[in-house]
Amino acid sequence: MPPRIAVLVPCFNESLTVARVVTEFRAALPASVVYVYDNRSTDGTGDIARAAGAVVRREERPGKGGVIRRMFAEIDADIYVVTDGDATYDATRAPEMIERLTRDDLDVVTGVRDHEDRDAAYRRGHQFGNRAFNVLLGLLFGERPTDMFSGYRVMSRRFVKSFPVEARGFEIETELTVHALELRVPTAEVVTRYFERPQGSASKLSTYRDGLRILYTMARLFRDVRPLPFFGVCALLFAVAGLALGSEVVVEYLETGLVPRLPTAVLATGLMLLASLSIACGMILDSVARGRREAKRLAYLAAGALQC
Repeated sequence: MPPRIAVLVPCFNESLTVARVVTEFRAALPASVVYVYDNRSTDGTGDIARAAGAVVRREERPGKGGVIRRMFAEIDADIYVVTDGDATYDATRAPEMIERLTRDDLDVVTGVRDHEDRDAAYRRGHQFGNRAFNVLLGLLFGERPTDMFSGYRVMSRRFVKSFPVEARGFEIETELTVHALELRVPTAEVVTRYFERPQGSASKLSTYRDGLRILYTMARLFRDVRPLPFFGVCALLFAVAGLALGSEVVVEYLETGLVPRLPTAVLATGLMLLASLSIACGMILDSVARGRREAKRLAYLAAGALQC
């Protein structure tokens, strides 16, 4: 049996582009079903997508992460193609990405955006932010992706069904990347053209607000996935501060037998206690994180490998 392919398109007010996205992916993947989830659009996005041949469902709660959560829960397929509804990704590369997934028995193939030096397609500020976050993710989790914020991915069933979506907005791509790194699943990257939006279509990404959300998400995931290094860094900071404040108090006590700066001594003692507690928390939560990772791995294995 050929694999069941589902193309997932989360949309919010994409009336200018959604018909083109649906048409292009239906042409590139004739055997697939294109699902458009209309995220409370007010411009008729859902009706246009339905007329173009997509299966349309509506999600009233705002945020791309929430839409992806519902998509992954409701749609049953062997291969999932996730793309944006703004017609910036090249649908003709989807067959190659799927072929790479099935040929090499991978779980994620990410479309790395190539804007061909067209700043209208990919603003310089967003390029710099993407590179900076890629470097930061590599430092925190040990492996640096080329384009962690790409919205164009092909994923296996076992990866999708083992992914506990928590994100509400554009930080969903960060969660997908970290989930792949945490489970150590086989992945690959394919360079694909990235087009500019058509005139009249505007990006829903807020550079600073969503950037801060993504930064917070990375810190939270680092705490949850690698709690021992996270709390170890906290313990180191507390210990350094405690030693800096308490060293002179100790020297003075050894020389005179007195502790004239009692508040400083109490503060230094408190900081050292916090350092000890941080290490203890890190060790305990590391065991908890290991159990969560094993549960995700079991869910991943239970979904079964793609048979084709």
